[in-house]
Amino acid sequence: MPIVGVKDTRKQQLIDATMASIAELGLQNTTIISISRRAGMSSGIISHYFGGKQGLIEAALRYLLDQLGKELLERMSRTDGSPEQRLQCIVEANFSEFQRSDLAAKTWLSFWARSMHEPGLQRLQQINNARLYSNLRYSFAQRLPKQAATEAARQMAAMIDGFWLRSALSTDPQEGFAAAETLCKRFALTALNPSTNSPAQV
Repeated sequence: MPIVGVKDTRKQQLIDATMASIAELGLQNTTIISISRRAGMSSGIISHYFGGKQGLIEAALRYLLDQLGKELLERMSRTDGSPEQRLQCIVEANFSEFQRSDLAAKTWLSFWARSMHEPGLQRLQQINNARLYSNLRYSFAQRLPKQAATEAARQMAAMIDGFWLRSALSTDPQEGFAAAETLCKRFALTALNPSTNSPAQV
């Protein structure tokens, strides 16, 4: 079992405090002071570990991305590796209990809005988008021709992001997330087996 040092513990506390501040105040109103107060540390330690507020903000987004990746790998390790199982795992990871939590949801929403103006956040968001698309396309390509796999991956990536956003902004997010997960899984199975399903109605 890996040993977590004081430095790593403090960094994680600062990341947790950053997410808590963003969830309560929004990204625009989150400051070094609001973060350091929640973490119970001096503001100077943020510059010491992250080089300032922007570095810490980007570290918080990387943490969310890392959690998403870990959740996916954990689910994958318990499957037979079939395309159906892989796609189910991708959907479940994106709609996991952590990713749909109030803290993570508000942080993601703030990052998405801010990424249009911050190159660092935009780069991380593009990495996330590319990873989702790549995982989906690889899974579909195990069963479908190249072009069909590409189209299915693009459609499903848009569905996951779109449904997640609609659910996070709804009056009953948890109900929305649950319904979204079901619909995305249904689409995956339909897209994998087009010959056994009726054409989708537009």
